[in-house]
Parts: sequence; C-alpha cells; structure tokens
Amino acid sequence: MSAPLPSLTPAALSAALDGHLPPPGARIGLLGGSFNPAHDGHREISGEALKRLGLDRVWWLVSPQNPLKPADDMAPQAQRIAAARQVAGDRRILVTGLEARLGSTYTADTLRALTHLLPRVRFVWLMGADNLIQVDQWQDWPQIFNRLPVAVFDRPSYSLRALSGKAARAFARHRLDDRSVRRLAEAQPPAWAFIRCRLNPQSATEIRARQPVPR
Repeated sequence: MSAPLPSLTPAALSAALDGHLPPPGARIGLLGGSFNPAHDGHREISGEALKRLGLDRVWWLVSPQNPLKPADDMAPQAQRIAAARQVAGDRRILVTGLEARLGSTYTADTLRALTHLLPRVRFVWLMGADNLIQVDQWQDWPQIFNRLPVAVFDRPSYSLRALSGKAARAFARHRLDDRSVRRLAEAQPPAWAFIRCRLNPQSATEIRARQPVPR
C-alpha cells in the first residue's frame, strides 16, 4: 500500500532542500541510498550524470533507513548527511535528508511524492548497475521505471548480470540507445539507459569493513 502523499508547504519543501527549490523545467538527477558512508563512487556517478545527461543538479537522497539493510549497522542519518556533504565537493550536488521529511521508506513512494510536489521538474533516477541487479526486490519497483526516466551506470563486474536481470528484461523495449542518452531527462517514462563509463569500484560495505572496530 502506498504511503499518503505529503502535504509540505512550498516554504517547508524549500527548507528541506536548504533553500534550493528548483525552477520549472530544471533537470534533476536523484541518487538515493544509505550513504553509509558516502564515497568517491557516489561523486563520480553524479559527475557522469551531470555531464552525460545534461543535468542541472544531482540530489543525494540520504535514506533514514534502507528496508533491505540491518539498522544496527547504520550510522545516524545526520552523521551520514554531514559526511556526504564533505565527500560531494561540487556545488551542483545537493545532499539532503528529504526522505525523512517526506515520511517515505520506499523509493517508489519518494518518487511519487516528489513528482506530486514538483510536477514541472524533470527528474531522472540514477543508480549503479549493482542496484539494477536487485531492484526487483524493492517495494513496487516497476513504479520507479513507470514514473521517471532511469539512468543506470556501469560498475566493474556487474554489467552482464545487470543487463540480463529481471528489471532489464522487463523494460528491455524501453531502453534508449547510446545516441539518445542526452535526451533521457525529456523522455516519457518508462525510459532508461545503460551508461558505460569507468567508475570507481569503491563500495560502502568495503569501506566499513576496513574501519577499525571501536574498543
């Protein structure tokens, strides 16, 4: 069952976005995740999205709690947001805890809320190939593809499994060719593109594993 749509005022929405309310027609990439912690791979995907898709900004949606990940391994959201802002390093990347303000647990509900609150903004959902492999485990996952254009970025060792997985096969006929990637933000969903590029293989799981255990 979908969550109720939020009733944020324009002022409250602007505050949740640190005053960066996008104008009509703005092209905004949405990169969601735990960011536990944020790392160079997140920044590189964002940079590629800004360049290859002609986006105006990328928003990092730092989730309060990923339903598929254990809560006891998750740093507090405020701590993850603060660390992500240090990693972002680009004024075009906005790090936000907007999902907590929207009251949404699932990506499908977040996207439904954002397109309701900002109907004239051109949003694009951004994800790595590793997420395309397991996106079919997400709540109401087809609605992600049916609501927004989706850009999937290659990650080392994941591309073959991603492109033969359930989601890629389900929306195969809606995949744009490489020449059409620049127009993805204007495409009518469902529409998605697989963007091949050399990206940092870092993962948050590996970073946490290397951190010393507190004593």
